Amino acid sequence: MKVFIASDHNGLIKKRHLAHALAIDFVVTDLGPEHLNPGDDYPVFAERVARAVVDEPGSMGILICDSGQGMEIAANKVDGVRAAVAWNEHIAAETRRDNDSNILSLPASELSEAEMLAIATTWLTTSFSGIARHARRISEIQDIEEERD
Repeated sequence: MKVFIASDHNGLIKKRHLAHALAIDFVVTDLGPEHLNPGDDYPVFAERVARAVVDEPGSMGILICDSGQGMEIAANKVDGVRAAVAWNEHIAAETRRDNDSNILSLPASELSEAEMLAIATTWLTTSFSGIARHARRISEIQDIEEERD
């Protein structure tokens, strides 16, 4: 599975660690930033990952910022993205099983590197349940996107 990953300056160090650890089992593409720059704005990196995930069906994305919220909000502006913040393995699994999320957003200020790896691994290895009510709800979300266009 291909995984696109990015962060803002607050998540840079943890992103590097996570990308390296995930590269053992997944094809990881780091979409930035490469260097610490407090002037880097998270929407730029969220959009990079979101567009890459939409353009490459079957791929997944991981975003890291201070709270995880900004990246999630920005990524969800791209049609076809279902980004979710997760702070533990239970929430990560649930957002994959029930919501078929395709981008995971992690709060750098709240999680250790080990916690991030556990959450990301759980998220990446959990499949969408396909249960009718969940599929129906995802279809309703797609209808909202189409109405917006």
